[in-house]
Amino acid sequence: MPRLNVIVASTRPGRVGRRIGDWFAEAAVRHGAFDEVHLVDLAEVGLPFHDEPHHPADGVYLHEHTRTWSATTAAADAFVLVMPEYNYGFSAPLKNAIDYLYHEWQHKPVGFVSYGMTSGGLRAVQMLKQVVTTLNMVPVNDAVAIFLRQALDDAGELRPDPGREEAADRMLDQVARLAVALAPLRAVAA
Repeated sequence: MPRLNVIVASTRPGRVGRRIGDWFAEAAVRHGAFDEVHLVDLAEVGLPFHDEPHHPADGVYLHEHTRTWSATTAAADAFVLVMPEYNYGFSAPLKNAIDYLYHEWQHKPVGFVSYGMTSGGLRAVQMLKQVVTTLNMVPVNDAVAIFLRQALDDAGELRPDPGREEAADRMLDQVARLAVALAPLRAVAA
């Protein structure tokens, strides 16, 4: 079975992204289609603004933080990005993390758990799809959009929502199928 990396894309202090990422990682484990589910929090990864002198397609990484990020990303067969919407777009730390690498993203499916106030992060997802397809990643159609005003209780915790759970399962079904289907392309590229 494939390995799934759930990447929490917000690094802002006081963010809700980690709580959403924890919820989704637990949902992915319950789903059962992945041998391993790894929560990767960009706030913990701590990548500086892209500082490698070589083009990512060369795969020549001088800094330990890049080599570590490369190994974490290369080990995954699929990704789910837990991402906020900031000013109608995706976060700078997410774009920075993506831009560090090239081959490590290739021929892998990607799902989206987005969140925000007005659009539930859907505008940011649409923008990011242009980026991930350029890297030969395959975005799945089903997604989880979380409208924070309705989703959070007074303590800032996620309220239980059967609809959100169902959306997560549908998306995970697609990500798992594509991870298996794309595996031969990843093997050829390696």
